[in-house]
Amino acid sequence: MRPAVRVLPLLAALALAALLAAGVFRRVDLRADMIDLLPAGNSANSRFMLDELRAGPAASLILLGLDGAPPATLGRLSRALAARLAASGAFDLVANGAAETDEREIDFLFRHRYLLSPATTTASFATPALRQDLRDLLDTLQSSAAPLAEHFGLADPTGAFRAIARQWLGASTVQMRDGVWFAADRPRALLLLRTHAAGMDIAAQDMVDRTIRAAFAAARQESGAAGAKLRYSGPAVFARAAAARIEGDVWFVSVLSTLLIVTLLLWRFRSPWLLAAIGVPVLLSLGAAALAVQIGFGFVHAITLGFGMTMLGITVDYPVLLIGHRKQGEAAAGTLRRIGATLAMTVVAAACGLAGMTFSGLPGLAQLGVFSVVGVLAAAAATRFVLPRLIVAADLAPVAAGDPARLLRFERLRRHRGWALGVVAAAGLSLLVHPPRLRTDLAALSPVPPRALALDAELRGEVGAPEPGVLLVVRAPSAEAVLAREEALLPVLDALQHARVIGGAELAASFLPSAATQRARQAALPAPAELRARLAAAEEGLGFSSSAFDGFLADVTASRAMAPLGLADFTTPLLRARLQPLLFARHGTWFGLIAPRAITDPTALAAAMAGQTGVALLDIGAETNRLIGAYARRAWRWLAIGGAAALLALAVGLRQPARVLRVVGAVGAAAVLTLATLSLIDRRLTLLHVVALQFVIGIGLDYALFFARRGLDIEERARTLRTLIICNAMTLMSFGLLALCRTPLLRQIGTTVAIGALAAMACGFLFAGERVEES
Repeated sequence: MRPAVRVLPLLAALALAALLAAGVFRRVDLRADMIDLLPAGNSANSRFMLDELRAGPAASLILLGLDGAPPATLGRLSRALAARLAASGAFDLVANGAAETDEREIDFLFRHRYLLSPATTTASFATPALRQDLRDLLDTLQSSAAPLAEHFGLADPTGAFRAIARQWLGASTVQMRDGVWFAADRPRALLLLRTHAAGMDIAAQDMVDRTIRAAFAAARQESGAAGAKLRYSGPAVFARAAAARIEGDVWFVSVLSTLLIVTLLLWRFRSPWLLAAIGVPVLLSLGAAALAVQIGFGFVHAITLGFGMTMLGITVDYPVLLIGHRKQGEAAAGTLRRIGATLAMTVVAAACGLAGMTFSGLPGLAQLGVFSVVGVLAAAAATRFVLPRLIVAADLAPVAAGDPARLLRFERLRRHRGWALGVVAAAGLSLLVHPPRLRTDLAALSPVPPRALALDAELRGEVGAPEPGVLLVVRAPSAEAVLAREEALLPVLDALQHARVIGGAELAASFLPSAATQRARQAALPAPAELRARLAAAEEGLGFSSSAFDGFLADVTASRAMAPLGLADFTTPLLRARLQPLLFARHGTWFGLIAPRAITDPTALAAAMAGQTGVALLDIGAETNRLIGAYARRAWRWLAIGGAAALLALAVGLRQPARVLRVVGAVGAAAVLTLATLSLIDRRLTLLHVVALQFVIGIGLDYALFFARRGLDIEERARTLRTLIICNAMTLMSFGLLALCRTPLLRQIGTTVAIGALAAMACGFLFAGERVEES
């Protein structure tokens, strides 16, 4: 048994490293919001789009669907659920179409109908128009719609309120059953919610989720809807689910990768003391990397932490390489003298290769880059300056090199380099003939599963709020100026609809006319005496009572004296929720969003908007593609710059063109095989695959440089092979776990690096190592 006094320095160093790492991780601001990984944008349109995604009113929208029970039961459930959600205080809006929730909205719109309705014109109050309206009203009073006509028709014979109702309904196909909203084509009750909390406030949205689930459980029991199911969607739901999925992936990777690597190292070195020694540089590197990210970005994303745990498979390489190459009876300092130059070159080359991520422009990838570079440098520094002293103090024995004869059997494989080169050439040819396409759509990086996106599209279609693919963005100094500009666009939009370029459009000016338009409509209202005379002439012989239209006359008179309405006057939740996403202020500028529906000719729409002042067409899909494409090109550029820096480091460090060529050839072959394999799996690569290639290059340089050392005896070559196999196994374990994650960012990086690490090991052994002739 090893004397306790010898291992005390080692245990103390391990404890100190663990305390430092724990202290750092306790202090860092750990976040899991996907929104924190988004860039600021590289154009006015992309910046606006990303700002609205972060903090826009649409981000706090939640759509609920209730099904799995008879309509009458679902109606009771909808009313009970809406009551509980409204009482919770967590929502700005809880709407399900129930009369008690819509009464205030209807009363407000009806009271101000002559200011808001496009049907308020001079012609509509002329005697011939009034007489035709009264005839139509008389027919309605004799039909099954008589109760509705008595309530609204007598007070509004010109149909101003009907015109408003059509505008506010828009593209919605919801139907009223049992007093609440239902989907048109299935027995599903619908509710619309908007939370007080921002949609991207994950902690608050967790509470919202618990509130919805608890309210549903209680309402289901109260309404006797035992078999009913709750389905809900929206940006806030996606954000919360993505954060939960990321946190789950982080714990999965952190725990399992640590267990796997510890088990492998215990099996290889058969010594817990050696494992403790290896742990010191690893813990110091994790703490230093997390601290650097916190200082540089102000927070550490959970994806960065999860990725950092997989970096165990790379940062642990350096202490393993030192311990694995130590010979019997050799001091640790002696081992460093033999492999120190090569180890330093691997560190410098890897840091150069990974540095490109730091300058990618994407906050998430920049965090990964800083974490990786600092982690590599810290692990290497601790291996160089701390680990040898711990090995000496603890009197740790060297690791056996194994049977050198087995090495010769492996080295015979280098006789078949020609065949291996043929495979690489074939892979390269396949990339030339069928080059992989780069995916620049955001869906490739989205953590939201396709099934959830399909449900969201389904619910949006049922409630009449489809996700717009194209928006027209109106900018102006004030809300009034935005509304005026939108009104100037109405004839253009009407012409486009008539030409079937669009199927319609939703804009704030349709719901809230400008003050000038409202005053013009007031001017179109006849004076009380004139209106009474026209009405008397229009109703002659139709049989209406003398007091039938007293309410109509009083409302018109009141409307003539009303002040024009502004956005602040729309105080009821449902009306405010409809207007908020369409008219709002950001940083002192007012914006109006126009959402065209059913676009059939995007080119014609763009041409019609090209000459409009203060109007920009925002194609969300195209803008996203441009944004991702720009960052992908930047990633390729920095990949090339990092590769050039690594090549320069090799040229300076090796000073032998033949060895440089072998190393570069091995790394290049590994990159070709990796790209070819990824293309075989899926011909569309993403920005993350490009970034992950930087890790592959760093790993490939590590292996190739150690295989390319010259003048090694058989024992040293055996140590190198066994040690690099362990390093490769650790990389495959850690990044292989990333490939199993549910978060696309982690999964795509994991898949690329796992494939690349395997290719780098094979190519480094076959092409970088010297062919040794058997004696």
